[in-house]
Amino acid sequence: MIELQGLRYRYAQGPEIAFPDIALGAAPGLLLRGASGSGKSTLLALMAGLLSASAGVVRMAGTELGALSARQRDAWRGANLGFVPQRLHLSAALSVRDNLGLPYLAAGQLVDAARVDALLTSLGLQSLAERRPHQLSLGQAQRVALARALLRRPRLLLADEPTANLDDENAAASLDLLQQAAAEQGAILVLATHDGRVAERLGARLPNLVLPKLLGAQP
Repeated sequence: MIELQGLRYRYAQGPEIAFPDIALGAAPGLLLRGASGSGKSTLLALMAGLLSASAGVVRMAGTELGALSARQRDAWRGANLGFVPQRLHLSAALSVRDNLGLPYLAAGQLVDAARVDALLTSLGLQSLAERRPHQLSLGQAQRVALARALLRRPRLLLADEPTANLDDENAAASLDLLQQAAAEQGAILVLATHDGRVAERLGARLPNLVLPKLLGAQP
């Protein structure tokens, strides 16, 4: 399902980083670990087709991303990928419900109201559906971002530092929610973190890939 071979990425006016080879089949997922500046977010972006590698192969769910045009990568993401970014990018002017409708509108599709309602209910957000993002706690906002990532029943679910700025209780709840959602959707979960609490909770359940800190990277 996930295969990386000879993967490299060159930063603008910076170093070229070489990533370890990965061959992950039908396992529940992958835990990307490493200090800030080790390239975890870059690797997630390569897996999502948001960045293009300077060398090597990124094969996700049977598709070699480097062989796709930018438009084809957009279509591939829409059909296969759910992404929970570190910065949630919720529209402040829209309600929770309308935020979940945006991916459909961006794809030129009618909003699947039944799917939106089902996710709101399953993630405990139904009572918050008409609130604006500024009226949500950080944990609630993260659940909205997860709901958005799950809208189109992705085969791959990527999460970048999902416990950042969360207390212990909310961090544990966030991790449980990600695992549960991935299992229910039949999606492979790839989670990037430098949070030791994540390693303690998931390190024995998911294969681990630890990235070394890049030479000269900021702490």
